[in-house]
Amino acid sequence: MRVTLAIARRELHQYFDTPMGWLCLCGFVLVTGVFFALILTDYSVQATQAGMNPYMTDQLSVNDWVIQPFFTNLAIIFLLICPALSMRLLAEDRRQRSMEMLLSSPIGSGQIVVGKYLGALGFLVVMMASTLHYSLIMYWLGDPDPGVLAANYAGSFLLAASFLAVGMLASAFTESQVVALVISFGGLLTLWVLSWADSLAPASWGQILADVSMLSHQEELSKGLLHTKDVAYYISFIGFFLFATWQRVESWRWQ
Repeated sequence: MRVTLAIARRELHQYFDTPMGWLCLCGFVLVTGVFFALILTDYSVQATQAGMNPYMTDQLSVNDWVIQPFFTNLAIIFLLICPALSMRLLAEDRRQRSMEMLLSSPIGSGQIVVGKYLGALGFLVVMMASTLHYSLIMYWLGDPDPGVLAANYAGSFLLAASFLAVGMLASAFTESQVVALVISFGGLLTLWVLSWADSLAPASWGQILADVSMLSHQEELSKGLLHTKDVAYYISFIGFFLFATWQRVESWRWQ
């Protein structure tokens, strides 16, 4: 466990030692800030109109007008930024030939994979923490449901963690970070589009394909409903891709 945490700490430091990490963090803060400002502007307009319409006041909710739209946009941001965060996890070590030193040491392949993944998750936590002040603004503006807010944060974290697991596997198949970025984004976009399958494909196949998509499991979480089946899906999804990455790294020992 100590070795795994040491690898995770090294990976987390790498994000702050390279321009890419700071670029992703600053870009994330900027884009989420813009989206949140636009959502608040729309909410303020609706609140002004509701002041002259008592019926509309009952329909105006911070949960529906601020929290859900913000976290929906947050999912799109993660779709774009997570491939950039994960593209260097293994590809960079292979390009610099530092992976050979790790593999020749008594460190197991699973420890390498889990350590690097935890380092990426640590940076993800830093990114999500940069949005916590938006919650204070929501409480200042209205009375958001803490359960809905917590479920949306949990859902966004699980979604982004799944994106990182896919990106890490893509990074294990190439020495080029750019190629890893393209493969990761293409795979994630495919999984994203599968959420529309229930309306495009026949009912029997459409529902099965939609359930494979990570996005379809966000619907209940965005409403504040934390179901075991959704959490189990994300944990299984992440576990599968980490296992596949582990097997890929283990195969390098025999090359």
